[in-house]
Amino acid sequence: MPGTSLSDSTVVISAKPVVLSAPGRGEDLQVRVSAPATGGDLPVVVFSHGFGWSMNGYAPLADFWAAQGFVVLQPTHLDSRTLGLPADDPRTPRIWRFRTEDLKRVLDGLDVLEASVPGLAGRVDRERVAVAGHSWGAQTAGTLLGARVLDPDGVPGEDMSDPRVKAGVLLAMAGLGDDLTPFAVEHLPFMRPSFDTMTTPALIVAGDRDDSALSTRGPDWFTDPYTYSPGNKSLLTLFGAEHSLGGIPGYEVAETTDESPARVALLQHLTTAYLRSALHPGDTGWKAAVIALEEDPDPLGKIESK
Repeated sequence: MPGTSLSDSTVVISAKPVVLSAPGRGEDLQVRVSAPATGGDLPVVVFSHGFGWSMNGYAPLADFWAAQGFVVLQPTHLDSRTLGLPADDPRTPRIWRFRTEDLKRVLDGLDVLEASVPGLAGRVDRERVAVAGHSWGAQTAGTLLGARVLDPDGVPGEDMSDPRVKAGVLLAMAGLGDDLTPFAVEHLPFMRPSFDTMTTPALIVAGDRDDSALSTRGPDWFTDPYTYSPGNKSLLTLFGAEHSLGGIPGYEVAETTDESPARVALLQHLTTAYLRSALHPGDTGWKAAVIALEEDPDPLGKIESK
């Protein structure tokens, strides 16, 4: 894996739905497993989808990462439109917690997930695990990196970090809860994160035109996870990007307001380079990618690190 070059030609095999028993959740957990058909010592990326999506979304990232040598695990959270939970479902106020538990359940169920893809058994490197997510999924992934949720008095909630997770990629992740709109304050009380203890290394990705209806701040709100978390973080700011970051939820999907194949391609390559270097400390791909972006005469974004 270290030092290998990017290739789009690797055959990817996927299995879905792989069902994990989930007592107390009300629905068993459905997961999509994607992996390259060949190769060994494959690192793992657990991906948390944005609101309403499912294991079937985010092909531009999931398929690309799998083609680059990662085992990509995509659970379907309870807010998925495919499950159709009514707004008054008693689980609704706790879905944000169920989401975190879903990611942990995926890690707990690696034996079942590995066995679901013919020929995958014995090829997974369980010591190299990352989490990633977009939008609400980024907040979900962030809890495994050490982010917490503040209670109404501003006291951090429980630590839901997971020592199995060595790195994260957080895409369009909501910022601090100090500047929420009245709607968000009333309906989304869990959107009061604290990043003080988010110590696991991570790449945070923000669009400089991502104006959220949930915050009164503007696009810089999405840089808070970088600004307010401890070191060993990088921030990729994408120029001209809105919440879909060029179209990562899928190809030609309705919610993409800033469709840009070039931006998605940059994200594919930069996130892959970051994950490789974060999980394989000897890998220099991320440093090379940062230099290449800095030297680009017409860059699509900028990177800073701490």
